Amino acid sequence: MKQLVLGGVFALLSGHAAAQAQVNIICSVQAEWCNLMSTVYSRTTGTKVNMTAKGSGEALAQLNAEKANPKTDIWFGGTGDPHLQAAEQGLTLEYKSEQIAQLHPWAQKQAADSKYRTVGVYLGPLGFGFNKELLAKKKAAEPKSWADLLKPEFKGEVQMANPASSGTAYTMIATLVQLMGEDKAFDYMKKLHPNISTYTRSGTAPVKAAARGETTVSISFVHDVTTEAVTGFPVGSATPSEGTGAEIGSMSIVKGGPNTEAAKKFYEWALTPGGQQFGLAAKQFQLPSNTKVPKDPRMTDPAKIKLIDYDYAKYGASAERRRLIAKWEKEVQNQGR
Repeated sequence: MKQLVLGGVFALLSGHAAAQAQVNIICSVQAEWCNLMSTVYSRTTGTKVNMTAKGSGEALAQLNAEKANPKTDIWFGGTGDPHLQAAEQGLTLEYKSEQIAQLHPWAQKQAADSKYRTVGVYLGPLGFGFNKELLAKKKAAEPKSWADLLKPEFKGEVQMANPASSGTAYTMIATLVQLMGEDKAFDYMKKLHPNISTYTRSGTAPVKAAARGETTVSISFVHDVTTEAVTGFPVGSATPSEGTGAEIGSMSIVKGGPNTEAAKKFYEWALTPGGQQFGLAAKQFQLPSNTKVPKDPRMTDPAKIKLIDYDYAKYGASAERRRLIAKWEKEVQNQGR
């Protein structure tokens, strides 16, 4: 009986604590990662976590829609460009983490570029996924360069996302423009267009299609390919030999959110080595931003690939993003096959 009474008291106390502290989060990483973070943080702190999963484009649209009366406290994950746009538009709060010195230089630069209205939480290089069984059937070589995707054997065999809805695809456009120059980049994408079977809404849809044999090649962040491979699908990955860009997955505190102090506590926790372990636990293989997180050998080592000096500030600006996407829609998407 005593145990029952004590149990009831603890339940009441934990319920009271949850009522006292809560945080509303939009999560733009995979659902398994969001759920693990939410569950562990809630259990260890007594804070009630209201977690909503949305892609980065949808998340930015929601923050804009509710800016007069914000309902969200934290936006976690998703490509960094929309986070920089949110910062530029005054939707997010200036906040410099106590742990900023522990983070990789690219994560610190993301924070500095946004005047500390966002911060990098992971890095993910852009590359290709490919179905090994389909390549063997076609007797085709694995694509290792941007040029390889233009080969005739890949006509109708490549999938990529639509940059209007996907940060992955916009990262590709911005990467090619910086790598080749704008005119040559758009010429390349026009030549690539006949080899694209479909432009998906989601950035992860192409690699899932490649994993399941629905397309031969995907243009994807390589960590998403690794996730499919460890699940048992016959996929491999490559990063383009000419050079490639990377996303800096980011985190932002919403300006004027209902639970700002609770948001700051979650933000600090999510930058700790302990808070950054949940991506890997959910079979996600981005490189965490805290330098003290042990590296998993399945993660792509940025030092071993040819990364361009990606200008996140320029290509994360709203006007530049709108201009490049509009140009892509007009010159690439709308041309005939």
